[in-house]
Amino acid sequence: MVAALVAEAVRPRGGEADLLDWEQIAALAQRRIRGEPYGTARLRAVAVGYNQLASEVREPLLEGVGGLPPGVRLPDFEALDRAAWLDLNVGILRTAMEPLNGVGRVPNSWLADLGRAGVNRYVALLLEFLSRRVLGQFDPQLLGKEPVNHALYLVEPNVADWQQRESLPGDDLRRWLILHEMTHAWQFAAHPWLREHLNEGLRQLIASATAPRRNGVERLMAVTVGGRGQWASLRRMQATMTLVEGYGNLVMNLVGRRILPSYLRLEDAYRRRSGERSALDLLVWRLTGLELKMRQYRVGEAFAAAVHDRYGMAALNRAWESPETLPRPEELRDPERWYRRVAGESNRALPGGQSGY
Repeated sequence: MVAALVAEAVRPRGGEADLLDWEQIAALAQRRIRGEPYGTARLRAVAVGYNQLASEVREPLLEGVGGLPPGVRLPDFEALDRAAWLDLNVGILRTAMEPLNGVGRVPNSWLADLGRAGVNRYVALLLEFLSRRVLGQFDPQLLGKEPVNHALYLVEPNVADWQQRESLPGDDLRRWLILHEMTHAWQFAAHPWLREHLNEGLRQLIASATAPRRNGVERLMAVTVGGRGQWASLRRMQATMTLVEGYGNLVMNLVGRRILPSYLRLEDAYRRRSGERSALDLLVWRLTGLELKMRQYRVGEAFAAAVHDRYGMAALNRAWESPETLPRPEELRDPERWYRRVAGESNRALPGGQSGY
């Protein structure tokens, strides 16, 4: 009886299907969102306010980080509700995973349907959870088609909820969040090699995951040689994103402290938000690896702050000169090691505050 059930469960029904059904994922995630969407007209009006605030903080931000190359500008902000954030990020994930379609396809069967439904629900649950937590986002459009049209976003319902819960001044709160996302936009706009560097790392990981394995020898080589290369590539990408986020936090706080009257209130509220999580939040963060990612970003901020505080922003910005000057994974916890490698002994006395901080 059991054997017959198993045989029926795995019996091919003809054809193949993708392991992830993005339409179903989007529908499941959207169904969990309570409340009505803001509506297009309201979101456009909110975005006008964002861009006015952005125009007020752009100059002090660029003064601090070192300006932009001639002819380069930072993108405008768009306002999203939670449903729009979900649509955006389902599209981003779908594009990013498109090269894996061949690997992710499985023969049709009853068991495959069950497995696919479980994976779809897991991804939908994660996206729905994040749609209630994310405050802002910069989309560098990795693995996307040219031309690149970078975009900056704030998720207005989440920002408004936090503002109300903590009784925060709304304009200063949004200026503070705008500083963080605008710093990411500067990182990619002023250093176009950064996007291609991350794309190359993603392509290497995808190539490793999709490479055909024809025999036992090739499988062994994939584990011993390709596996090490894949792990090294992943670690380098993680190190880069750790710096990207840590630098963003550093600049947000350096500029915010100078120009925002409510900075200390905002910093206290952010610390509470990071530390006060429900049991369900903690479970989701740990099961999905988000907690580990946040710890990595704290490492990135500590690295950026250590270099900035001792040597100044000009020294820290050497990280953005090329892929070779980015901190290596082992250097993130040893900023002096990175500085000795990149800046060299002749620049050790570079004065702090050179860029205005």
